[in-house]
Amino acid sequence: MSRQPSLFDQSPPGRSTSAPDEVQPSWDSPLLQAPALPSDIRLGTSSWFFPGWRGLIYERIHPQTTLSKKGLAAYAQVPLLRTVSLDRTFYAPITTIEYARYAAQVPDDFSFVVKAPALVCDAVTRDEEGRGRVANSHFLDPGIAAREFVVPCLEGLGAKAGPLVFQVSPLPRGLVEEAPLLIERLAAFFAALPRGLGSLQPRYALELRNAELLTPRLMRTLGETGVRYCVGLHDRMPEVERQEAALHALDGDVPGDLVVRWNLHRGFLYQAARRRYEPFDKLVDEDIETRRSLARMAAAAFRAGRKTWIIANNKAEGSAPLSLLKLAQEIDATL
Repeated sequence: MSRQPSLFDQSPPGRSTSAPDEVQPSWDSPLLQAPALPSDIRLGTSSWFFPGWRGLIYERIHPQTTLSKKGLAAYAQVPLLRTVSLDRTFYAPITTIEYARYAAQVPDDFSFVVKAPALVCDAVTRDEEGRGRVANSHFLDPGIAAREFVVPCLEGLGAKAGPLVFQVSPLPRGLVEEAPLLIERLAAFFAALPRGLGSLQPRYALELRNAELLTPRLMRTLGETGVRYCVGLHDRMPEVERQEAALHALDGDVPGDLVVRWNLHRGFLYQAARRRYEPFDKLVDEDIETRRSLARMAAAAFRAGRKTWIIANNKAEGSAPLSLLKLAQEIDATL
């Protein structure tokens, strides 16, 4: 089977004499001991600009602003990391030129998971504390989604565009109580999005923050519209086994492409997890059962000839790169 190449097959060079603000990968990283997975199984992190990753990904400690601008190229040299989630696109749309700048920093076989903007994924507009204020008139507007997200993303990233994830933020109670109508809106929304741009065919995925919506009816709707369900591991959503069962309802006996965002350790809120885990340089709360489940799901997708993208967040276990190292070992053992 096809295996991912290692950029570190040769002996490491001597100590770097690069400028202090030049970002280089760490040649002493434990991630370099990760097994080489099949090329269709892509593991990556949620963003890449964490100073605490010195020795895991980066040779030196750099400010977050420096890593945000210059760290992606070093990140993409680590053989284990063949995808990354562009999270900033959730907070505001970015331009074709900005997408193209990201694409220019990574190898040809690298693939981005891209979050759609809250502009079309959140049913309410929110204040700085995250509290919903008023209804968002642009919620599930396919015209805005195409113009502000899908087209510039595909034009800028080209073949490096992986799943385009529409993470629907926690919904007002009224919308959840009218789930059948909401599912119809989702079906109409995805049906109206661009099916292609030149030779590029976008991969759309839906991630939820309301467990009540995870129903057979939703899975049938996604199947009819060709949209993947993104397994979102988060305290608001059921454990991975129930979401795996939802995928079975979507796919039947033959798995489809697998898209996972391993976001948050169960039982924590984001800010509590951040305080517990910073600077994200070690595993604090290992989630062995979730890791085994994800490895089994990735192996099943690979055997079915499908593609896998798994994104890990620092708040899942304490350090996303180390979570992926353990996950890669588990996948390799499963295969």
